[in-house]
Amino acid sequence: MRHFNAKRRVCNAAAVMSLFGFLNVPVTIAQDKATTAKDAPLRDTSFIDADGTAHVTRLIPVPGTISVEAQKMLAWVVSDAPEAGDIAAQRKHLAEWQAHAGEEFRRIYPANVAMGEIAGVPVKIVTPVAIPDAKRNRVLINLHGGAFFLDAGSLTEMIPIANLTQTKVVAVMYPLAPEHPFPAAVDDTVAVYKELLKTYEPRNIGLYGTSAGAALTAEVTVRLRQLGLPLPAALGEFSAFGDLSKMGDSRAMYGLMGLSGHLDPPGKGGPEADYVGTADSRDPVLSPVFADLHGMPPTLLIAGGRDMMLSGTTILHRAYLRAGVDASLVVFEALPHAFWKDPSLPESTEALRLMAEFFDRKLGK
Repeated sequence: MRHFNAKRRVCNAAAVMSLFGFLNVPVTIAQDKATTAKDAPLRDTSFIDADGTAHVTRLIPVPGTISVEAQKMLAWVVSDAPEAGDIAAQRKHLAEWQAHAGEEFRRIYPANVAMGEIAGVPVKIVTPVAIPDAKRNRVLINLHGGAFFLDAGSLTEMIPIANLTQTKVVAVMYPLAPEHPFPAAVDDTVAVYKELLKTYEPRNIGLYGTSAGAALTAEVTVRLRQLGLPLPAALGEFSAFGDLSKMGDSRAMYGLMGLSGHLDPPGKGGPEADYVGTADSRDPVLSPVFADLHGMPPTLLIAGGRDMMLSGTTILHRAYLRAGVDASLVVFEALPHAFWKDPSLPESTEALRLMAEFFDRKLGK
């Protein structure tokens, strides 16, 4: 059950680790009092304000249309209490989680991980245990998720894709907000891309990311076009969004865990204000829905039915279609934001294979 007037934060360490509870990483960030069964509304209600704001309570059972594993995940008890903790604490917890999650993914999808630097920018490099000769001329560039201020996916987004595509993956460890607002992350990614162009042909380069990384994927590609650089062969934008001037409907309904966990209503200026900084939120690089998207590379978009970025993903997909882009959208029933970071779900296996097969089809063409 969810009363849609509750409050939400966009991204935090405890919520991410609750979402991927297959890893036993302790969460020590303090929380205020959570809602109890006694406090919660116990019947369906719907009241619409004069301005159209909905005050809604719905009793929503776990659907039988998803895997048993996914049903169990949706039944996890996650506190809806707001979390206390500064950015440094959240980054520390996510770093611990990412290290544990990376090892779990390497067990399932064997690959080698190394740190490096390209064009003066720190990167993580994941290489498959074996790369066929036909794929040695390919590279994938990953832009991790984490609401622009955390690393919530550099390993979990890289390792399975490197293994499944048998292709080297380079994750750009771009500078984070609020210390480094737009366009710092875009600029560093462009620098890495330009350096990789010295070794790889554009038709053999793919660019992808999840959540904030998906937004950056679109932003970087628009910027590459502005600079007159050749574009990558394919884009993967997963739990994506392309408009930072306003928030979509799903942001008011879902948090990181979908219908459970903490929820804040979207505020004026949006929750990514620290990333936007002093920039115009309708800048065509910052918000690619305002750019000329004609000629953008083939793009795969994936989201969950209870994904807080579902609206953003569908809005961006429609913008691509209006521009005649070869863009496909896959929405997984009832699943929350970036669910593919939980390798125990059959749906995660399916989503990761869709991503890998897409890049295998599009690179080198």
